[in-house]
Amino acid sequence: MKTLTSLVLSSRPISWVNTAFPFFAAYWFVNQRIDLPLIIGTIFFLIPYNFLMYGINDVFDYESDLRNPRKGGIEGALLDPKLHKLTIFSSMGLALGFVIYLLWIGSDTADFWLLVTLFAVLAYSVPKLRFKEIPFLDSFTSSMHFIGPMLFALALSGVDIFEFKLFSMILAFLGWGMASHAFGAVQDVRADREAGIKSVATAIGARNTVRFAFLLYFLAGISIMNAGPHGMVAALAAIPYLVIISPYLNITDEDCERANRGWRKFIWLNFAGGALISLLLINYIQAI
Repeated sequence: MKTLTSLVLSSRPISWVNTAFPFFAAYWFVNQRIDLPLIIGTIFFLIPYNFLMYGINDVFDYESDLRNPRKGGIEGALLDPKLHKLTIFSSMGLALGFVIYLLWIGSDTADFWLLVTLFAVLAYSVPKLRFKEIPFLDSFTSSMHFIGPMLFALALSGVDIFEFKLFSMILAFLGWGMASHAFGAVQDVRADREAGIKSVATAIGARNTVRFAFLLYFLAGISIMNAGPHGMVAALAAIPYLVIISPYLNITDEDCERANRGWRKFIWLNFAGGALISLLLINYIQAI
């Protein structure tokens, strides 16, 4: 039971909905039916996908996590090294059957986006690739973890994601995810540097990273305005993020940990912001 609890905590249950909802909502509102692909896909992006993404991350970030006081709760488990092999093999084994089914039912385009999404999950953490240690690519890859399920659902449903207004909304979602990752990296600047781990925040410093995140949130709000009247309303979702992040615009590397107070607000705000952007995207899809 203790082992199972550790594995569940490593998958960040608080964040499960952030990957399952984009898939479920996009697929449901395009197809207007509950079928096996919807059920299997939703279950996959709810649990196995998160076990794979966060479990592997916790294994290969163990040295950094040891120095990080915020690990051990809803922001990530501190996995006992004895569980590392079990975590890797169980997370990959749990995902395998789902992935085979989803690739089997998908078109070439849908399969492409599913494989890109899974590659982003693995490349972010595994040795040799470690996209999380390549500044700016780390934020892009992290954002793909959350928009990937949505892109797969749209492709699986035969929707052209490169249509201008729809693509503008996707870019807004991408920018929002990148900003959230960048701001989240600020609180770990000192822990990551002590562990020799690179990130966008260790590369340009805490202050510049907060300002980078602020700019991305602003641009995400501008981009989503291209969706028309609904986009103008959805752009308001950027305002709470800009308000929360503003007190940290002059943060220093020495007191980077205080950004955690703002980040904890993001954990809950992301539910509302992600839902609003997703519902706007769904509303647009229904109209085309």
